[in-house]
Amino acid sequence: MATDTVTLTIDDGEESDELTVPSELVDILRESPEETDAQVVGDIAMFGMTQRIHSAVHHAQGEPDEQIVALEEETSELFEERFGQSFAELTGHDH
Repeated sequence: MATDTVTLTIDDGEESDELTVPSELVDILRESPEETDAQVVGDIAMFGMTQRIHSAVHHAQGEPDEQIVALEEETSELFEERFGQSFAELTGHDH
């Protein structure tokens, strides 16, 4: 079954990558009609990256490196700036 897709480009100024996903998936994840495809995917990327650094700090064996802890703190701040709530508040996952 062929579905419509949307391709987004992630560009850091030096390199880029393309991500192709089903359009219907983006529509399902969209929280408001005004939200663009890029914003939807950006939100999902922020959630995923925040979850991964959170896991590295709070769920890994042993004590995390200070640099990793600082990176998690900075990511958490950026997450809260983007969503207006903390990762713990939005996911119900708190330590």
